[in-house]
Amino acid sequence: MLSLVIPIYNEKILINELATRVVKAIELFTTNYEIIFVDDGSTDGSLEALLSFHKENNHIKVLRLSKNFGHQSAFTAGLEYTKGDYIAMMDGDLQDPPELLADMYQKIHAENFDIISGKRTGRKGKSGLSIYTWLFHQIYSSLAGLKNIENTGNFSMMTRNALNAMLSMKEKNRYLPGLRSFIGYTHGYVEYIRDDRYRGKSKMSFYKLMILAADAIFAFSRFPIRFCIVLGIIGTIVFMVAGLYVLIAKATGIALFGWSSTMLSIYFLGSIQLIFMGIVGEYVYRIYKESQNRPLYFVKDFYSN
Repeated sequence: MLSLVIPIYNEKILINELATRVVKAIELFTTNYEIIFVDDGSTDGSLEALLSFHKENNHIKVLRLSKNFGHQSAFTAGLEYTKGDYIAMMDGDLQDPPELLADMYQKIHAENFDIISGKRTGRKGKSGLSIYTWLFHQIYSSLAGLKNIENTGNFSMMTRNALNAMLSMKEKNRYLPGLRSFIGYTHGYVEYIRDDRYRGKSKMSFYKLMILAADAIFAFSRFPIRFCIVLGIIGTIVFMVAGLYVLIAKATGIALFGWSSTMLSIYFLGSIQLIFMGIVGEYVYRIYKESQNRPLYFVKDFYSN
């Protein structure tokens, strides 16, 4: 059995195209499937549109969350409700073509992979966020120390064993592509050129992308802390040299730095300390979120029959 999870947040204008294409793509290679649409607190009538498809097709299920909990939490909710032997994930904006699910299904069977990820080799359209997304993947793949992560996102398919391993990690600040890579298992790819958004505006603003990037980097990389150490060492060396210069200047009678250089030094040291405090604060905040141990989501309704 195949389970497909798709989170939805205010996507009413493309639900008809999305549901139609997804069902058609899946039924080309299996009739034993379920599609779980996760309504992540939509306010534009997306739920009603999804329920109309649910009434027409009993393979379509709708998981309604009590409010908007965010993209990664919505994915997690859907994944925890799946029943399939193979589980796929895709975004609901049709940038990831559902027709590739057949290739993923065939590859995971024929080549004995546990995970198949969609790997982007290019992008259609000229979205302003594309450059930032590409830059994030380049930096993240270098810093996180994870394999099988470059140019991959949520679009993927995995076995039940791989999903159980991924869901066993309960951290609150989640980046699912990172967790999917962290668990190991045999990993394959299906390459594709990512489509432009079918209709409507992207829900991933620059601010949300930066928050996701921070969650990903702080969750899987020691780079921020090491950056503090390296910057602190550099600052120490610089001011040891400056201190030595002051002593020599005092002994030889050479004029010392004036007011501007003194203030510049103070500002430089203060800036380094603020950077350190900010980075440490990010880790403290994440520790605090983990210690609260609040649920990632609350389910209001599950339309499965």
